[in-house]
Amino acid sequence: MSGGAFFDPPTAALILFSLFFGMIALRVPVAFALGLACLPVMVFEERLSPMIVFNETFKAYNSFILLAVPFFLLTANLMNVGGITQRLLRLSRALVGHMPGGLAQCNVVLSFFFAGISGSSTADASSLGKIFIPAQVKEGYDLSFAVAITAVSSVLAVVIPPSILMIVWGGTMSVSIGALFLAGVLPGILLASVQMGTVHVYAKLRGYPTEVRSTFQELLGAVFVAIPALMTPLIIIGGKIFGWFTATESAAIAVLYAGTLSAFVYREMGFKGLHKALLDTGRFAGVALFCVGTASVFGWMLAYYQIPKALLETVGSWGLGLIGTGFFVAFAFLVVGCFLDAIPAIIIVGTILEPITKAAGMDPVQFAMIGIVALAFGLVTPPYGLCLMISCAIAEVKLTYVIKDVAIMLMPMLGVLALVILLPQVVLFVPSLISPEFLK
Repeated sequence: MSGGAFFDPPTAALILFSLFFGMIALRVPVAFALGLACLPVMVFEERLSPMIVFNETFKAYNSFILLAVPFFLLTANLMNVGGITQRLLRLSRALVGHMPGGLAQCNVVLSFFFAGISGSSTADASSLGKIFIPAQVKEGYDLSFAVAITAVSSVLAVVIPPSILMIVWGGTMSVSIGALFLAGVLPGILLASVQMGTVHVYAKLRGYPTEVRSTFQELLGAVFVAIPALMTPLIIIGGKIFGWFTATESAAIAVLYAGTLSAFVYREMGFKGLHKALLDTGRFAGVALFCVGTASVFGWMLAYYQIPKALLETVGSWGLGLIGTGFFVAFAFLVVGCFLDAIPAIIIVGTILEPITKAAGMDPVQFAMIGIVALAFGLVTPPYGLCLMISCAIAEVKLTYVIKDVAIMLMPMLGVLALVILLPQVVLFVPSLISPEFLK
C-alpha cells in the first residue's frame, strides 16, 4: 500500500510519533494529539485526505462492543450513589480489618470487589480515594502511603474481570472476551495478594494500627448485606462465559441490576443521585471513547505505511524467542503506558505488536494479559498516571510527594507481570479449566 507513497515508512513513523509526543509535551490532550498528528501527513500524501480523520473516527464508534464502556462506568457510579460501595466496605472491614494496617488492607480488598463490578480504575480511584485517604490519615497513616496504596490498588480494575480494557482488546484484536475475563482471575488475585503483603510490611515497619477482629456474627451480617452486590460480577462474567448474553448485553444488565439494588433494595438512590451518576458517566465515557476514535485514525495511518510489518522484520531478526518476546511486549507497554492512555495504547501499540507475538508462537490470550497488566502500571506512573493524579488531587498533594511509596509498591507487582510472561498457565489455566473452547 505504501508503494509510490510520498513518505516511506520510517519517515512517516518519525513524523507521526514526533508530532504526537511534541503535542503531549505542550499539554495538548491525548485524544486531540492523536488526531492532529495525522493531519500533516494526510495533507502531503496525494492519495490521502484529511477527511479520513472523520471517516475512521466514526467507523471506530460503529462498534456494538464499545457500548459496554459507558454501561460499566454507569454501573460503578450507580454503586457509589446507591450505597453498594458502603456494603462492600463493611464486608472488607469484617474480612481483613484485624490484619496489620487494617484500613489499608480494606482499601485493597474493596478495590478487588469494586474491580469485579466497575471495570474502571479511574472510577475506583475517584470514589474510593474520597473514602480511604482521609480515613487513613485520621487513623495515623502517613499521607504519602495513604495516597499511594489508594492509587496502586485502583489498577486492579483493569486486570480483574469485567475490565473495560479487556473489552476494547477483544474488540480490536478479535480475541474472545470470555477468555480474557477468565484469564484475568489469577493475575488479579496475585496482584491483590502482593499489594496486601506490601501493606503488611509497611504496617509492621511503621506501626500502623489494626482494627478489632469482627465476631463471627458480624462477619455473617456483613456477608448477608453484601451478597446482592457481590452477585453483580457473577451475573456479568457468568452470563458472558455461559453464552447467555454478549459482553455489551452483560454490561447493560449490570446497569439494570445495580440500579435496582440502589433504588429498591438498599433504597439509597433518588433522582438527584441518578442524575449525578448519569452526568459522571457521560463525562468519563466521552473522554474514553474520543480516545478510541482518534487512536483508530493513528493506527490506520501506521497500517497504511506498513509500519507494523517493518517492525516485525526488525524484531524478528533479533531471535528473541517466546519468553524474550514476552518481555519485549511488556517493556513496550510499560513505556507507552507512561505517556498514553491505555485504550489508545491497545489500539495503536497492540496492533503493531500482534504480528510479532504470532510469529513467536504466543497465545493471543497471554499476549493480551501481558499487555493489560503492563498497561495497569501506566495508570500510576508519571507523567500520565491518571489514577495517581486523581488520588493526589483528592489529597491535595503534588505527585512527587508520593512517588517513592508508589515505586516501592510497584516492585512486587512487577514480579506478577514476570510470572505472567514466564508461566503462560497463570493466565491460561482458568479459561482451559472452565471454557476451553474460548482458547481455540
